[in-house]
Amino acid sequence: MNFSQMLCYLMETNNVSAYKISKETGISDRLIGYWRSGERQPIKDNIIKLADYFNVSTDYLLGRTDNPEMNQ
Repeated sequence: MNFSQMLCYLMETNNVSAYKISKETGISDRLIGYWRSGERQPIKDNIIKLADYFNVSTDYLLGRTDNPEMNQ
């Protein structure tokens, strides 16, 4: 899975909207929409914020591992 697919998957399985993520992380909901469509890629700081928000590792969020655990 690539980043945009993983983000969509995590949002769906956690039943959260871009608006809710935006309010809780300070990341623009419009920017989240760009990431979901694959139109843009996030910067490092936002990847970390999203990984923390979903309680997964950055490698999992980026599709580099199938293990969502933060400490491997």
